[in-house]
Amino acid sequence: MNIVNSKLSILVRVDLDHAKAQVLAKGHVTVHSIQALYVVVKRANALKHNLDLELDMRNARVDPEALRQLETCSETHHLPARIDPQQIPCTLSILPPRHAAHTPGNTAPHHAPSPLAA
Repeated sequence: MNIVNSKLSILVRVDLDHAKAQVLAKGHVTVHSIQALYVVVKRANALKHNLDLELDMRNARVDPEALRQLETCSETHHLPARIDPQQIPCTLSILPPRHAAHTPGNTAPHHAPSPLAA
């Protein structure tokens, strides 16, 4: 029996010296739970100007619509206006889930990962 954890777990790693942060998500990301992810990304983005954020979704199960929303944020360099009314630039790259269930025709590019300095 395979039991899938639907609880969303988020871990943030920050390297301010190199202006990088990694947000790791595990569990199930839906169009509802993505709101919590946005808030964490917004808070990480506020730590330092021009911070490069990497969203690691490789160990998460992500609904297609939630992944599309994240890809839009990555492409536009902004979080949704309801989350960030000031629309502060957000450089977000996404490591997609290993078993992404993309919707047909969704071929948005993903950015290559950049390792954080130890």
